[in-house]
This record gives sequence, structure tokens and C-alpha cells, in this order.
Amino acid sequence: MKKTKQFSSFLENPIDYTLLITVLLLLTLGLIMVLSASSPTSIAETGKSYKYFVKQAIFALMGISAMWFISKIDYRFYKKFYKILYILSIIMLAAVLIFGKTLNGAKRWIYVTESLSFQPSELVKFCMIIFYAGILTKNRDELKNIVKGWFKHLAFLIPIIALLIVEPHLSASIVIIGICVIMMTIAGCKLWQIVIPGVGIGVPALGLAIWKIPKLSHAIQRITTFLDPWQDKLGKGWQVIQSLYAIGSGGLFGAGLGQSKQKYLYLPEPQNDFIFSVLAEELGFIGCTFVIILFAIFIWRGILIAMKAPDMFGSLVAVGITAMVGLQVIMNIAVVTSSMPATGMPLPLFSYGGTALFIMLCEMGVLLNISRACRKT
Repeated sequence: MKKTKQFSSFLENPIDYTLLITVLLLLTLGLIMVLSASSPTSIAETGKSYKYFVKQAIFALMGISAMWFISKIDYRFYKKFYKILYILSIIMLAAVLIFGKTLNGAKRWIYVTESLSFQPSELVKFCMIIFYAGILTKNRDELKNIVKGWFKHLAFLIPIIALLIVEPHLSASIVIIGICVIMMTIAGCKLWQIVIPGVGIGVPALGLAIWKIPKLSHAIQRITTFLDPWQDKLGKGWQVIQSLYAIGSGGLFGAGLGQSKQKYLYLPEPQNDFIFSVLAEELGFIGCTFVIILFAIFIWRGILIAMKAPDMFGSLVAVGITAMVGLQVIMNIAVVTSSMPATGMPLPLFSYGGTALFIMLCEMGVLLNISRACRKT
């Protein structure tokens, strides 16, 4: 009995309510924007205005329930399975290449039913956070050595990134690499040891891969489109141009909720990666600023939780989850504002995708559980 009490001593502690309220606000705004942005596309494809919204709302409710349940599970429980999660990640990414369905030239989804799909890379992001938190905690004494620190631990990324490139899924690759590098730096690896060799070797290697691998030829097209989207304004540059029209026409206060014009089949699939463009058109600069501030509050609370976590594993998991959300937000907003080439990166808690939303809310539950432990210290 005494051992059980010690194991669960912080589970009845209060969670970080600032973080919880921020997540719920972002989720609510996301659902409202999915309802607004998806209506024209939903009518055109299914004849029903609310099909996308209803599906997203169902997964949101399931995700909130899962988030609350997971917030009660001791985060140290996951440490026991960090090696298994790494193997599971490889199996899932291999499975999508075998059983996945090709859409828009990429094989990233496994369809459970005709209307229910699952993108393994979303779960792999979390699995890699747990894996790196576990292995970096175990090898903490080796991290200052460039070989045993950087090269040894980055080697675990090779099969993961290779499978993602074959799909291809460059955006997920960039996010996972970014998460792991941030976690390794926070864990104790010296950043200067990898910056120079990383740039010297990684950039030419990536350029060669993009040039030689046929499936990555679209990356060159995206870079070219980014540099001058108007050179093919009816083709590759169409989506970015329509996104800029939407953002520009929003002005300071926006056209009003539900009043976007670009969502009426001008902006392809506005409920997905370019939902921030619809938000900018309808709610203007003020609405965009409010959403960005909410994400900034989330990152602030995530950093505080990481700093106050009672052990290295909890701190690294909090850093990983926070970095994952932060990187995705930065990349998504950069893409829709034409500040970087299109990557196909969804906006967390906003972009349409039921299973991705459910997984994200489960990850929020893990972060909330770590916040319970912080209250003890």
C-alpha cells in the first residue's frame, strides 16, 4: 500500500489550469474555424454543410475525454516502453508504405474505413518524444561527447527519416528532427558540436536527395513556387496566391466570422493546412494576433512545466511536446504567409483531421500530468 501511494502521490494534485484553459480556447476557436472554412467544400463534395465540422467535433469530444483520463496517468509509466515505441514507430511507417493509400502523390494515410483515415506520422512524433526522453535520460553522462552524444543518438533518426522520405513526408521529417535536436540540446548535448558539421554535411546531402530521388522532385517545385508564386499563378502558385489574397483582404478587424470569400472553392481545402488564411480573412489582424498570443501562452506554460518537472524524463517529454506544437505553428503560419515553401504542415488544434486532433489532445493530457508533478515541488 505504501508503494502504491508513493507512485501516485502527485496524481490528485491540481493541473496547470492556465495551460488547460489555453488548450480549450484554441480547440474552441479551431472548431469554429473548421465550421466556417469547411462549409463550402463540404457542400460541394457531400451536399451537407456540417459534415466536416460534425466529424471534427466528435473527435474533439473524444479527445477531451482522453486528455482528462491521460492527465491522471503517471507520465513515468511511459518510460518503461520507450524502446518498444521506437520499434513501433518503424513498424507503423513501414506499414503505411505497404497498406497506405496514395493521395496527391504521397502515401501517408492508412484507411481504416472509407471515411476514417489514420496518419501514422502523427503518432510517431509522440513516440519519438518518449523514446528520446528515455534514451537521453539513460545516457545522460555521455551527452557532452560529440560521438556518444550527438552522432550516436542522431543515428536513431536514420530509419525514421528514411521511411518518411520514401512516403514522401518532408514536413514531418523536419518537425521530428527539430524536436529531437531541441531535446538533445536541452538534455546536455553541446549545440556548437553539431551546427558546423550539420550544416556542412546535412545541407548538401538534403540537396542531393531532393535532386536525385524522384519522389522528392516536388520539393524543388515548391521552392521555385515560393520564390515566385506568380510565375505559375494558375498552377503550383495558386494556393499560396489565394492565401495571400485572403490574408490581405482581412485587414485589421476582418470581414467577419463566416464572411470569407476565398473559402468558396478559391483556396483549395481551406479547412486543412491553410485554415489560418481563412481566420485572417474573417477575423483580421486582431484575430490572428489573439491566436498567436494563445499559442505563445501555451509555449510559455510548456517551458515552465519542463523547468519545474521533478525529473529529467518529465522535463524532456514536456520540452518535446512543447517544441512539437511550437514548430508546427511556426511552419504553418510561415507557409500561409509565403515566408517559406509549402510543407503541408497542419495548424495544431485548428486544421481539420479527426485522428490528428485526438492524438494531439492525448499529448496535451501527458503534458497536464507532468504539470501535476510540478505542483509537488
